[in-house]
Amino acid sequence: MIDLHCHILPGIDDGAKDLSESIKMAQKAVEQGIHTIVATPHHLNNRYENPKQEIIDRVIDLNKALLEQKIDINVLPGQETRIYGEMVEGVEAGEILALDGTQYVLVEFSSSHVPRYTEKLFYDLQMKGLVPVIVHPERNQELIERPDLLYRYVKNGALTQVTAASICGDFGKKIKNFTLQLIEANLTHFIASDAHNTGNRTFKMREAFDFIQAKYGNDMVYLFEENAQLVIEGNHVYKEVPERVKKKKFLGIF
Repeated sequence: MIDLHCHILPGIDDGAKDLSESIKMAQKAVEQGIHTIVATPHHLNNRYENPKQEIIDRVIDLNKALLEQKIDINVLPGQETRIYGEMVEGVEAGEILALDGTQYVLVEFSSSHVPRYTEKLFYDLQMKGLVPVIVHPERNQELIERPDLLYRYVKNGALTQVTAASICGDFGKKIKNFTLQLIEANLTHFIASDAHNTGNRTFKMREAFDFIQAKYGNDMVYLFEENAQLVIEGNHVYKEVPERVKKKKFLGIF
């Protein structure tokens, strides 16, 4: 299993506090059946600034430590960048790091808002040969209220990644239900952990995939697993035709 979104690098954001916690997270990941983790520290999110080369260097150090501890897991460099208007300039300046140097770039919205310039920015990134991957859209209040926004972004070439813990209901019933709606409407393409520690923000990947298998069958499991593999290979991912999120009935009335 491949985890495309994880805060395992020690001491640089709100993820692992130190190397000891990074080691514990890696051990927990192995227990979940994860063999590859993309380390995606926050960049330009509140007080965190983690540019490309610094992340690459820290990933090398962490892999050495994991090898010494005989933990059979491979960490790849990535970045979770908070959306900002000059992202293209950040790419050109060598500050933005795609997932393991591929064309896929994780883009984070705030929990409440989607900037008006998002569609134009995504177009500009794609013109540069990059594919924006919206992380945890199911936890953004504006997208919950206006899912047609997400439909438009995906229709125009963006991808999305939902969080394993959202599928498991850890963020509440409302977010779980919206996550399942996104899956059913072909509006998400990856499941990742967004793990920050081994306590309240742990991996939940095995539990999420078990749920997906029980509810949607093996084909859906294979789609998400294959897409994660295709990303780190730098290949095109599988995309079903996106649909608009259907409004649920309430007391028998639409």
